[in-house]
Amino acid sequence: MARIISLETASTNCSVSIYQGSELLAIREDPSPDYTHGELLHVFMDEAMREAGLHWADLEAVAVSKGPGSYTGLRIGVAAAKGLCFALGIPLIAVETLRSMAFQFKEAEGVLIPMLDARRMEAYVAVFDADHKQIGPTRAEIISVDSFSKWTSQGPVHLLGNGAEKCREVLTHPNFHFHTSILPGSREVGLLAADRFKKERFEDVAYFEPFYLKDFILQKKKQKD
Repeated sequence: MARIISLETASTNCSVSIYQGSELLAIREDPSPDYTHGELLHVFMDEAMREAGLHWADLEAVAVSKGPGSYTGLRIGVAAAKGLCFALGIPLIAVETLRSMAFQFKEAEGVLIPMLDARRMEAYVAVFDADHKQIGPTRAEIISVDSFSKWTSQGPVHLLGNGAEKCREVLTHPNFHFHTSILPGSREVGLLAADRFKKERFEDVAYFEPFYLKDFILQKKKQKD
């Protein structure tokens, strides 16, 4: 069973886990809203390795959340993952961030729409069925009263993640259900990565880039008069 370290930095949650197959050996997380990835990611990696009782040479792959999400967070996570892959000579596995969010939610019916907060009334979204099969494209959605109306006519619609919070006053159909506490986490990245390792679904380490979905826009400070 493959020993894989998994990194999640696409949102405010700085998260590292280590799996051996489907067995979770160690996990470290900081879900605070302060974007602590730059300070804590490598600390968590070291702590998780010690808790798992592994040496770096014991790892067989590195998994990383690929986005969409925070531009800076994704860059930090992918840079750390690629550095490990190059140093240890092991493969890189990328897991879609919204898929890992959907994978957290176990519901018998309806559709799942993981949502990561973007700017203003915008969110990064994708649509999955109850078996976690993606049935709608990953996109940036500007939330309006008509958003996801295709799905509300078919049954329950579960909105997952911090992007769902700002939708409450706009999406008022009774079939909408809000689950705002769900954040992307390395636990799910690791579970999904284990299956991809078996299928040898690896990335080209040299050329892999995060899935930003939107270009980074630098916000300039206003000039004082």
